[in-house]
Formats: sequence, structure tokens, C-alpha cells
Amino acid sequence: MMRIGLFLLTNLAVLVLASITLNILGFNSIMAQNGVDLNLNALLVFCAVFGMSGSLISLFMSKWMAKRSTGTRLITEPRGEGERWLVQTVAQLAEQEGIKMPEVGVFPSEASNAFATGWNRNAALVAVSSGLLARFDRNEIRAVLAHEIGHVANGDMITLSLIQGVVNTFVMFFARIIGHTVDRVVFKTERGHGIGFYIVTFVAEMILGVLASMVVMWFSRRREFRADEAGARLAGKGAMIAALQRLQAEQDLPKEMPATLTAFGISGDIKQGLGALLRTHPSLDDRIRALREGV
Repeated sequence: MMRIGLFLLTNLAVLVLASITLNILGFNSIMAQNGVDLNLNALLVFCAVFGMSGSLISLFMSKWMAKRSTGTRLITEPRGEGERWLVQTVAQLAEQEGIKMPEVGVFPSEASNAFATGWNRNAALVAVSSGLLARFDRNEIRAVLAHEIGHVANGDMITLSLIQGVVNTFVMFFARIIGHTVDRVVFKTERGHGIGFYIVTFVAEMILGVLASMVVMWFSRRREFRADEAGARLAGKGAMIAALQRLQAEQDLPKEMPATLTAFGISGDIKQGLGALLRTHPSLDDRIRALREGV
């Protein structure tokens, strides 16, 4: 809760700073002179409320959504020695990291993958695919689980969700400024909002949303390196590298992971060119190299 509180206070400080800066620069008066009567302070509050609330609601619903979207079956009574080992391993790793025991589950997928989610580090879910359990050896599975426990212990679900909330706020804020300005200055709408506002705001949100996603995905890739470091520390560098190499050998298999969970999976989509800026994960080559070099 302290992490959420500090982040929200930081977000509020950014909003206040942006409002003060716009006023000092005379942006309100410049807009008024051109017939643009937008209340920037009220707009900042409006965008902050909606931008943050959507992200926080998604965060609090993350476990429920993950279970439903992947078909994850929680292991409450282990079915055999394999599931018993899985639960015991997660318990050991969680104890090492000083967090409460997460829920443990298995989701039906031939692809090798795993994910962690949950609104805080002491109320998380760690799930692995049936394909990963079938093909990886236990040292590799332990490394994958350690990677996911690393995500949980580092608070990555909270951090990325709140970063997304801040990004949402500013995308909404600047898109509406652009839409309002164009509607007043270009389309000459004198009162209320004309069709130009809605069209331009929509287009601006799409463009700014893509640019903002690049920022969020950059943070996601940074967090992935940290989770790999946690995996190497908890399960051994050799095991973590071996698990990534196994994923590399299977990277052409379909991923079958909902887009909303790819940021917290062990494996992500491979993209090239401009699309690489929207990847949730660094390339497996980069991750293996970073572990070998001790970065």
C-alpha cells in the first residue's frame, strides 16, 4: 500500500506541476485570445481520475481476469507428485523472497509459458502452462518459477499498472487540448464542441497512445531483466540461462497468452523494426547475454 500511495502522490505532484507550468507560460491566456476557453485545471483532474481509475481497476481485477482468460486451474489439492513439487517449490521461493505464498495454478497450453499477477506482492497468482510442465526439466521449471516470483517480489504488476495510469492521464489530457484547439481555431466552433473536437481527439488519442505505449513497454523490458536476475539468484544462473535457451528453441510455437498478461509472462512476442519498441520483453538473446555478463 505504501508503494501505491507514494506513486499516487508522485502522479498528483506531476499533475500540479504541469498545471502550474502551463499557467506560468501563459498558455491559458494564449488559448483564450484565440477563442479557446478550455479549463486546463479541471481537465487535468478529469483525466487523472479516469486515467488512473481504469488502470487501478484492471490491477485489482488482474487475478480474476487471468484465471478466466487463460482457463487456469488453481492447485488446491495437488494431483500427483508433480503438482505437489510445483506447490512446494513456489512456497520455498516465496519464503526466500519474504513474500506470502501465492496461489499456484496450471493453464492449458502446449506453448511453454508462465505468468504472475495480482494487485500486491502478498496476494499474487503464479501459473505455468501444461506444455512447460511437460517439456522442461525441474531445474528449468524452478528457474521459470523464480523469475515469476521475482516479478511478484519486485512489485512489477503494481508498478507497470500505475505507470500505465499516469500515461493514460497525459494521453487523455493532451489529446483533448489538441482536439479543443483544432475545433475552435480551425473549425471555428464558438460554443460547446463540434464534430471536429471528437474526430481530432480520437485521432490524437490513437497516436499519443501508441507513443505512450512505447514508454510503458520500455519499463516492462527493464523489469524483465530484473526478474531474470531474481531467477538467477534464486535458482542459479545456469538454470535460468538454460530455461531461456529452451524458450528460445521453442519460440516459433504459438504463444497462446492473452495480450493483457504478456508483460508478466516468461516469454514475449518477437517483433522487429518499429514494432520492437512495443515489445513487452527484451529479446531472449539480450536476456541470456545480460545474465552471462552479470548485468
